[in-house]
Amino acid sequence: MSDHAASPSFDELAEAIRQRRSVYGQISGLRMDRFAPGEAWSTLPYRAVFVGDSDTGVIHGGVVTAMLDESCGMAVQLALDGSRAIATLDLRIDYQKPATPGLDIKAHAVCFRVTRSIAFVRATAYQDEESAPVATATACFMIGANRTNMLTDRPAFDGAPPPLDAPEDPAGPFATSPFARCLGIRLADNGTLVMPFSQQIVGNPVLPAIHGGMTGAFLETAAIITVMRDLGTSAPPKPVGLTVNYLRSGRALDTVASASIVKQGRRVVAFEARAWQDDADKPIATAFGHFMLRPEAGQEQD
Repeated sequence: MSDHAASPSFDELAEAIRQRRSVYGQISGLRMDRFAPGEAWSTLPYRAVFVGDSDTGVIHGGVVTAMLDESCGMAVQLALDGSRAIATLDLRIDYQKPATPGLDIKAHAVCFRVTRSIAFVRATAYQDEESAPVATATACFMIGANRTNMLTDRPAFDGAPPPLDAPEDPAGPFATSPFARCLGIRLADNGTLVMPFSQQIVGNPVLPAIHGGMTGAFLETAAIITVMRDLGTSAPPKPVGLTVNYLRSGRALDTVASASIVKQGRRVVAFEARAWQDDADKPIATAFGHFMLRPEAGQEQD
């Protein structure tokens, strides 16, 4: 049988993408609502566990990052024939405005160019109208990144993955960040942060490999904690933009991250962060971005 004859129809490909995606994408509730060649529309239902700051109720930026990463991946798969693995090379997120608490988030992703090895994507996350985005993204994906095929190969795990929940920890550093607690992020004695491996953060369930959006969320969390610690602030900074470069696959191991302030202004802070696993000299991802500082109690907003 020829490769052409063995390829699924477009509707079969779309159904496979719906049913066999990342572990995190499935348990987060992310669903693909509509599809077209190289184009995907998706919805992420609001959940309390996604909140990044319980004082404001605003969703963690990492939740938006993970949604856009996966939605971009859907669009890339819908531009291909379903026979090749893909992996995020880089992802840039620009946060336009905080998501309104309690409302679902939608995304529209378009794979606008495909070469032999690289796919280029752009996406918008929004709530009411696409013309009023919560965030926008651009990304590059590697085609044929490995020999697995998430749409056909058997996952490495048996049974249902664990649900997303956020254990209470009122005395911990993430007392007001349910999503950070959901990921199990903890502070190490040397000042780094650790995200323990768990099935719920898996992207490719065949390898298995950590979801790129989870790595991005972890890097952003490390940067938030670093900025608050170094500047002595109690209010988490507001994300403005984040660019993540994926250097290696995140394996089924605990991940460590550190961050530093690159430039500090009166209102905006530039940061960089890096994540690694068993070798600090071999990072799996790096990030660069900007935060807007929130006014402390008693200060006036500019």
